[in-house]
Amino acid sequence: MSELLQWSAAIIVLAAFALSQWGVWPVTSYRYLVLNLIGGAALSAAAAISHQWGFVLLEGVWALVAAWGISVRLRGGRLRTPGA
Repeated sequence: MSELLQWSAAIIVLAAFALSQWGVWPVTSYRYLVLNLIGGAALSAAAAISHQWGFVLLEGVWALVAAWGISVRLRGGRLRTPGA
């Protein structure tokens, strides 16, 4: 189960990243942020199951940053984009 979770979550995060790099989704879009939140949280959970604490930290922070971006957008704020 943990391996299936890891593969699924990694594909979710990588798909969001690829779509942003190809210019399909801006990094400030809800779709991008939500996929990063879901993928990061799932990867953090999978790492916790495996007792890989460094990855728990990495992916947990990844998910928290995405959640922060979503909350800023929901409150009507603007996210800064790279190079802006």
